[in-house]
Amino acid sequence: MKRTPLYEEHLKLGARMVEFAGWEMPIHYPSGIIAEHLATRKCGGLFDVSHMGRFLIRGEDALPFLQHLMTNNAAALSIGQCQYTIIANESGGALDDAYLYQIGEREYMLVVNAANSEKDWRWLQKHKRRFPEMDLTDCTDVIGMMSLQGPRSKEVLGIMIGDLTKLPPPRKNSLVVAELFGEKVPISRTGYTGEPVGFELFPPVNIMVPLFQELLKKGKEAGIVAVGLGARDTLRLEACLPLYGHELGNDFEGNEIPVFALPVARLAVSFNGLKGDYIGREALWKQFKEVKTRLEGQLLEPDEGLLVPRMVFPLSVNDGSIVRPGYPVYINDISVGNVTSGTAVPYWITEGQGIEAVPGDEYGMRPVCLAYISASLKPGQKVTVKVRDKTAEAVITQRHIGSEAPPYARPIWAQEVEMPTVAKPEVDERTFAHLSRSLVERAVDNHIWRQEKAINLIPSEQTPSALVKLLTIADPSGRYAEHQLVKALGEAETYYYQGTGFISAVELELVKRMKEFLNCSEVETRLISGQMANEAVFSGLLDYLNRADRRTEPRRIKSVMNHHLGMGGHLSSQPLGALRHYVSLSPITEKWAVVNFPALPEYPYKIDLSKTAELIEEHKPELIILGKSMPLHPEPIKELSQITAAIKPKPIIMYDAAHVLGLLGPFFQEPFSQGADIVTASTHKTFFGTQRGIIASNMSEDSEYYDLWKSITRRAFPGKVSNHHLGTMLGLLMATYEMLIYGSDYQRQVIRNAKAFATALKEHGLKVEGDPSVGYTETHQVVLRVGYSKGVEIAERLEKNNIIVNFQALPDDEGFTASSGLRLGVQEMTRFGMKEPDFNELAEYMSAVIIRQKDVVEKITSFRRQFTRMQYCLPMERVRPLVNHLVESIIGGII
Repeated sequence: MKRTPLYEEHLKLGARMVEFAGWEMPIHYPSGIIAEHLATRKCGGLFDVSHMGRFLIRGEDALPFLQHLMTNNAAALSIGQCQYTIIANESGGALDDAYLYQIGEREYMLVVNAANSEKDWRWLQKHKRRFPEMDLTDCTDVIGMMSLQGPRSKEVLGIMIGDLTKLPPPRKNSLVVAELFGEKVPISRTGYTGEPVGFELFPPVNIMVPLFQELLKKGKEAGIVAVGLGARDTLRLEACLPLYGHELGNDFEGNEIPVFALPVARLAVSFNGLKGDYIGREALWKQFKEVKTRLEGQLLEPDEGLLVPRMVFPLSVNDGSIVRPGYPVYINDISVGNVTSGTAVPYWITEGQGIEAVPGDEYGMRPVCLAYISASLKPGQKVTVKVRDKTAEAVITQRHIGSEAPPYARPIWAQEVEMPTVAKPEVDERTFAHLSRSLVERAVDNHIWRQEKAINLIPSEQTPSALVKLLTIADPSGRYAEHQLVKALGEAETYYYQGTGFISAVELELVKRMKEFLNCSEVETRLISGQMANEAVFSGLLDYLNRADRRTEPRRIKSVMNHHLGMGGHLSSQPLGALRHYVSLSPITEKWAVVNFPALPEYPYKIDLSKTAELIEEHKPELIILGKSMPLHPEPIKELSQITAAIKPKPIIMYDAAHVLGLLGPFFQEPFSQGADIVTASTHKTFFGTQRGIIASNMSEDSEYYDLWKSITRRAFPGKVSNHHLGTMLGLLMATYEMLIYGSDYQRQVIRNAKAFATALKEHGLKVEGDPSVGYTETHQVVLRVGYSKGVEIAERLEKNNIIVNFQALPDDEGFTASSGLRLGVQEMTRFGMKEPDFNELAEYMSAVIIRQKDVVEKITSFRRQFTRMQYCLPMERVRPLVNHLVESIIGGII
């Protein structure tokens, strides 16, 4: 049998060695399969997977070769990316599944299953002769392979490399080449465990032993252990990942399993025209059409004669019976297929609820399996599995674990399909009075806590002044005032309701004052959120791009450039948010045609402008979206305007100023004078307003983009809103008056406070993100690093001490549940009168809570009571008679 370079290490660790695919491999170590499985899920596991086949494919014909032999679109890859793919035969079956890594220019590595390595090599060699400008090398004996999987794997690997920024970006299927033990080692964000945090390493065999030893040594304190093939199999089964010879290859009746019997085939098979014809394409296309028809709910003929009569489904076994491969599956005593993989897997019993839930100290066992059964079945349906001389009840489910809340993979329990029943509560007048009193009391308690006892540092929040609040509940709050500019009526705004004279005047005044604040010619104020404002722009741009042809299906925006969500980009500017319905799919990558701004390698909070210029030239975006939810610096609007000036047609530069609207001006950034075409914003973060959204531009009637502006306003009304929440519009006008009068002093103080706060936090021993040469920040925000995946815990601890912050995913985090950071904003407490010395005192309290885990709730309550009177608005002696007048009018003298 073959042995990997780590064979002697396995023996030293006491591994039980077995034969697997011609290799002598560890099945488990002394702690056993269950302990290794649990360790991987809670801390991490280190796997020797050098038995898998590794082939290098290089040269001019490398890409055509891969496009012909693999089912996925290799052209979608760029250097530093990987993809799951399948080696198909002409009939649409799988010779093997594989992973493809692009490690250099025209240089790829293909990793295949150990059991199929020789067969795959012969298949590749057979087809190589058609691609003479290509070098195909079996590097299995030269390049090793190990897998480091689990919640603390990043921490340990970061220690090994010495810098977290040198790890692959926190996105699945990313890859970097790092230096370890003096050698170049490709490291990818891939794995076979379902873990949301995990890496595969491809070191030269000469450093395999010291690297393995050092990873275990460095990982010991973190709970990382060596893991054998036994737990690797239970982990992949729990993650519903296929194994060749079980879910791929032939079924238990000897028939070939079609590739599209696997749900993952939808990600592994491409019909992109760039691929052209490839082995198995025609058969796979027919399978795809059949599966698509079934998923769309259209009726198909009975199972006989179908190309994909069965699919691979996860089953959760209800009665505790352990099912094994080959066991038959029934519905109503009718055979529908067989189990392909099955066992009992351990799981950690979690402690805490929701986002605070973490693996506890106790574990349970649950039987799970994958089954190749009738494709007409659906998740939620009950089945029975014949287990020797008895039957076991099971439920078809969608998955056994969820990996979308890093750093942990968490168990998901099957639920049977049932129609919920809701009993109608009976509430009499006495009960209603009690409920009303309880609600009011709880609302008052919450108000006092947030406004008098707690320090609010959430960057996206603002307390409006008393006048703004009261105007918001005045009479317009229950009214309608739909209106539209009608050309036939002399460009007059036409209202569709009577009694709108007052609110019409308010709206005109708000537009006028917003133009004054933003120094622009056009403002649309009817949007009721920043996200809605963004969507109105996207929709309006789509309408504008299709203005010459209204009779064919409208094309989407060809390409968009923006900040990645993980780099602080706004959710509404992502395909995950409002952009989804308006941007095209890339014909090359078959993903959304969105290109992210590259960050400076040494500083992830600023854009790398030289690389950005290259990407703009390559992708020619029609829309460039600036603005972040985690801004520390002004955006390079001027520079991007210069980069795009010569492009025809010029990309639209949109600045989403949601977080910084209240800072726009000479102390921070003036987007229109710097070259922005459109500004969108929320009006309640750094701005003093109610919760609404606006769109602004200089696209007046003499502008070449006036038609675009008209499209945007049409998408505002009637496209996005009918009732545009007139009460909050009235409040926003008062807030705009306040900003015009007091804004300069407020803006200056906000930026001073943020810099002082950041410096003080640093001096008190906390890790502050940002550029120290500018005081770590140039906005209202300060960002702390508190430890990998510690953001949620620290934010909760601060809240218990009456300090309210955001936990924040930093650029090297996998997601918000794995947040390493806290996002702090000084704008609201600045408005309540805090100055630089006060933020220095607050920094000391925060350090006590975060570093020394002290309880400072009484000190914070006392400290906050110094800052309860609103600043940067009319003084109280002038506000009081106006407030009383409003209260008397609105409430009718009750108070």
